[in-house]
Amino acid sequence: MSARPHTRVPTVVKLGGSCLDDLDGVWWDDLARHGREQPLILVHGWSKPLKRLSPRYSEPSAILRDRYGNQSRWTTPEVIDDIKTVSAELGADILGRLDRRGITTERLIGSDGLLSAGESERWWWRDKQLVELAHLVGPITGVDPAPLKNLQPGHACLVTPLARNGAGQEVNTDADRAAAAVAGATGATDLVLVTDVAHLLIDGEPVRRITGQAAASFRDKGATGGMRKKLRAASEALENGVARVVIGNAAVTALLDARTGTVITRM
Repeated sequence: MSARPHTRVPTVVKLGGSCLDDLDGVWWDDLARHGREQPLILVHGWSKPLKRLSPRYSEPSAILRDRYGNQSRWTTPEVIDDIKTVSAELGADILGRLDRRGITTERLIGSDGLLSAGESERWWWRDKQLVELAHLVGPITGVDPAPLKNLQPGHACLVTPLARNGAGQEVNTDADRAAAAVAGATGATDLVLVTDVAHLLIDGEPVRRITGQAAASFRDKGATGGMRKKLRAASEALENGVARVVIGNAAVTALLDARTGTVITRM
């Protein structure tokens, strides 16, 4: 791997909640090496830790699907509290790993002025019927990068992707799409989505490189579940000026060097 010049342009890395337990010391060593050359913004998920907190989060009823087929976790004020509980524990663990490797760190809650969200879809499928539900979720509509004021090599900001909607409510939002919005707002050239799969698969075959247009076409015709959200996030990142998005489960530098994973570019 060639040496990278030091820069104040951040690398944004989304850490999937389903894969955090599988990232070993070598993975964190690699991230810290990259972080000494380039500022880091980490956005974390919380799916597996939330399921460990309570069995109810593993039940099918914990997930809602809207009339368009998009799914999200049914979020009430109690769920927001639980998300904050597991996120505080995750944050302490992640920041501790980087502190021990010489990277200074800080944690930001997206709802404390960083992330704004729009209104939630009102109608959701329950017991095979569309019903109107109060649901504390919302798509990201804006990022104020001012709280990310310490972007410099050797420093990492960890973002918990909660947001505030127009009514001032604290809401749950998709971590992949939050990472895409943050990447666009901070001028990042790269967004890395670290997940539990090695590549995007199309017709069972791993895809090493794909254009944003082709990825969006597959998202709308063949992608399901978590990958569908990741491809939506990739499209939004590219539209917001990010040069490329990489999806995979390897070391960050290996993903950035395109030695593994799937690279999504504008052209």
